Amino acid sequence: MKNHSALSFGRNSLLAAVAGLGLVLAATPALAQQVKPGPVAAPGGAPMSFADLIDRVSPAVVSVSVTTEIPAAQRQKAFNPFRGLPGFDDYEDRYGKGKGDSDSDEGDGDASPSKPEEDQEGRALGSGFFISAQGYIVTNNHVVEHAREVTVTLKDGQELECEIVGVDEPTDLAVLKVKKSGNYPFVEFSTKARPRVGDWVVAVGNPFGLGGTATAGIVSADGRKLGGAYNDFIQVDAPINRGNSGGPTFDLNGRVIGVNTAIFSEGGGSNGIGFAIEASSADKVAQALIKNGKIIRGWLGVEIQPINPQFVEAWGLKSDKGAVVSRVTKGGPAEQGGIKERDVIVAVNGDAIKDNRDLTQHVGALIAGSKNQFKVIRDGKEQMISVTVRERDPNLGKEPINPSRVGGDPPKAQPTDSKFLGASTRPLSAAEITKFGTGGTGLLVVSVDRTSPLHESGVLAGDALLAINDKPLKLSRDFEDAVTAARKDGKENVVLSVGCGDSRRCGDTTLLRPLNIKPKN
Repeated sequence: MKNHSALSFGRNSLLAAVAGLGLVLAATPALAQQVKPGPVAAPGGAPMSFADLIDRVSPAVVSVSVTTEIPAAQRQKAFNPFRGLPGFDDYEDRYGKGKGDSDSDEGDGDASPSKPEEDQEGRALGSGFFISAQGYIVTNNHVVEHAREVTVTLKDGQELECEIVGVDEPTDLAVLKVKKSGNYPFVEFSTKARPRVGDWVVAVGNPFGLGGTATAGIVSADGRKLGGAYNDFIQVDAPINRGNSGGPTFDLNGRVIGVNTAIFSEGGGSNGIGFAIEASSADKVAQALIKNGKIIRGWLGVEIQPINPQFVEAWGLKSDKGAVVSRVTKGGPAEQGGIKERDVIVAVNGDAIKDNRDLTQHVGALIAGSKNQFKVIRDGKEQMISVTVRERDPNLGKEPINPSRVGGDPPKAQPTDSKFLGASTRPLSAAEITKFGTGGTGLLVVSVDRTSPLHESGVLAGDALLAINDKPLKLSRDFEDAVTAARKDGKENVVLSVGCGDSRRCGDTTLLRPLNIKPKN
């Protein structure tokens, strides 16, 4: 045994030293006291136990078992709204290696290795929950995708066959209905108020096929934009694992605040970051699927871009709220209603629009065939435009790619080219006017220096400058004059309308690009 006396203070020495520092030592009993069991008060705002809540809601939560049959042609095209995002790019196609696209617990199936051209049978496990006494169940689309048979297991062990009422791939939601009639326990969505960051939540589901499991945590973030145009996600730190897909996350009142859909994971297990589809969105989709068997989203017929601070300064906008129209589809509802390119949509039917994603969600929630009021800012003035949205025609707006805008040699410099802001330009030729469909105006970008503000704005050689602050460009001199005038007005930014020179990079659409024109010292 080592002698620790050389490292110890005497009691009197220690007390003197502590007193000199102005500290007080807690009294130490001479003998250890036995700790007696007794009630412990819960921390302020925290439940002592989740047991009563789980007892109340768990009968409405089911395990979903799916027999799948995946056509060979679709096996490599499994749905994954999160592919390419950090933490999700390690997920392979669900079919083949047994790794899920999201957090469901799916295996290789019973099939032995088969030829690539053969269909493949597999198994998928997930979670779901009753939303009505008649037996309607909400789960994820990716749980029942390619399903041949679907059964659910209730808390009491009953196994019931289900039919798929409808699925919605863009939101990754599906509705099932048990075939056996009965009066089933159900839960409700919390649609009146969104949960706040820090609120307690409880997730219930079927992780790894283990059956009913509950985990608890808090809402760690709200309004996450992970994938797809129609969903906002609630981030929770309650452990969610594969097989929890389609299961509910509850608040402390037993209301569903979200449908568990994905996890942030590098290895497939829970890292304490899970994502659930927000309740209001899930409820609307579920009710529409029950009513129609499918989602018929309103279609406006525009391509939009977010508004950044440079747009606000260049156009003299009051805020960066809204979405700017970069293209109007020919023959679409927006064109017929009078919406134009470079309009800034700031409200729909009186609801303010925060950004382009918010606009997409608002339009997607409109009923096809309904007339709606769009507030836009055009030339600095607000206007109300009435547009009748309709169901998207899959053939409308899908014009073939112009072969003259795919690749090709870079433009060759000519002695008459003009150089300004580190870029060389010249008026479009007749062939180039046809290529870009500009109606007779525009400047061809011949070259762009890496130090040029145009390069910083994403403009490349071969692109076309069509307009600056909505004013068409015919001559290189027009470009210089417009920048000079904007500088005199105290502007540091202008907005360019840019025709993309290579369809493989950005399609055939016109892009709006902010251009910083502040002179460099």
